[in-house]
Amino acid sequence: MPRPPFPKTLRQFQSDFATEEACEQYLAACRWPEGFLCPRCGNLRSYELVNQRRWQCAGCRHQVSLTAGTVLHRTKTPLTHWFWAAYLMTTDKRGVSALLLQRQLGLSCYETAWMLLHKLRRAMVNVAREPLHGEVEVDETWIGGEQAGLRGSRQLKGRRAALVLVAVERRGRGSGRIRMKVIPDFKGKTIIPFLHQNVSPGSTIYTDGLKSFEGLREAGFKHIARTQPLRSALRKGAKSAVPLADRAIGNLQQWLIGTYHGVSKAQLQVYLDEFVFRHNRRKTPAAAFQTLLGLGTGRESTEYDQIRGAKDLNRNLLGFAESTR
Repeated sequence: MPRPPFPKTLRQFQSDFATEEACEQYLAACRWPEGFLCPRCGNLRSYELVNQRRWQCAGCRHQVSLTAGTVLHRTKTPLTHWFWAAYLMTTDKRGVSALLLQRQLGLSCYETAWMLLHKLRRAMVNVAREPLHGEVEVDETWIGGEQAGLRGSRQLKGRRAALVLVAVERRGRGSGRIRMKVIPDFKGKTIIPFLHQNVSPGSTIYTDGLKSFEGLREAGFKHIARTQPLRSALRKGAKSAVPLADRAIGNLQQWLIGTYHGVSKAQLQVYLDEFVFRHNRRKTPAAAFQTLLGLGTGRESTEYDQIRGAKDLNRNLLGFAESTR
């Protein structure tokens, strides 16, 4: 039995998921597309416990939570709110800010909208995802704006700017999948582990001529380094050494400014994950929607005290995030 179809229009979504019961039925159909199977005794017969989001085995009476093992686990927020947030995050390329979500859902508390979105962002990365392959462009960028009088790595002083590494898969003249990560410095010992984790061995990596990229051949990659023109030359039409990576960086910066306006330090990585998630799944909104809710991924919900202050993220890395009030 296939999973239920994903609504193709906003009106259809509003009609299909208008009630808690409809959302629960969708979750059940996605989690058990072949019918309920008791994890304890293997019995196929079960019944729903009304208003408890639980199913009980008719044989051994073992109870299974409908939201267990998903980002919705133990949530007190209505499922309709979760579904709306996931829908907006996957179908609107601009994403949605916590303030806008609060207004659209009529939430009395900004913190609820902020926390809901951050829980969804933490469900976006599949650790078993397939690495990039073929031809891949790699470049770095600063997020947070340059500090007056400081250049290059000196921007890290005072932790006011974040360094981000970007990898973009080539698909003809267009961009394929991408990866982005906050890094503490731009040294070979930092770059190579990122590439080993995100790019298949033997892939051809295109970079600019910075010395930090030396050693990629020894690391198992084919490396083509090209001199990057000056910014003034690029503005006059000179061809970039890594045009797809430059485009991805430009889109990222415009998105952060356009959607969130002001950001604070600590959680940039999950915003990068959101940008990457939406880009890589721009043609499969149904799969993106189900992934966000944690269906079929086994990604459990992150606790509130871990999200607040970004305790679940690498505290050695820099980042920016939409601030709580």
